[in-house]
Amino acid sequence: MTAEAEQAIDGVPEETPDETPDAAARTGERPRGRRRVGVLLGVAAIAYALDLISKIIVVEHLEGRPSIEVAGELLRLHAVRNPGAAFGMGEALTVVFTVIAAGVVVVIFRIARKLYSTPWALALGLLLGGALGNLTDRVFRSPGVFRGAVVDFIAPAHFAVFNLADSAIVCGGVLIVILSFRGLDPDGTVHRD
Repeated sequence: MTAEAEQAIDGVPEETPDETPDAAARTGERPRGRRRVGVLLGVAAIAYALDLISKIIVVEHLEGRPSIEVAGELLRLHAVRNPGAAFGMGEALTVVFTVIAAGVVVVIFRIARKLYSTPWALALGLLLGGALGNLTDRVFRSPGVFRGAVVDFIAPAHFAVFNLADSAIVCGGVLIVILSFRGLDPDGTVHRD
């Protein structure tokens, strides 16, 4: 974790050479400094690539074969196709989930225009990479465009089967909740409620 992310999570505002986010919040101005779009896109690209590569390997080497035990019964690798949402719910709503994932991507790109916070860039990058990973499955996998089933393969005991895109989405979401509770906004300002 970067020093900036640790400061934001610990409640210490990040500083730019020109102005602190608290000062910007008091004056109503946007904080000066670099936008963090590159961080967002870099994290998204890594999350997306890891998800895509892992799914290619799983489809090629694990689908239609017995599960692989990684940690005994606690963790297995087991390929399944999930047409629904988390936990296999909403199998008839694949098109709806595709539209929602596309909407998430659009919202993240809109937020990116005002993104001056590295912790938010990390969180949104994870969310974007995960959304793109599952959206790729929904668009390009069988049974057809916008109806494709997501490849899931990480199977912990007594839990749903998921993939790396799901993990990125959850990690990004948790980080967003922490940043929100700490009062750090995507534009780098810190507010106290």
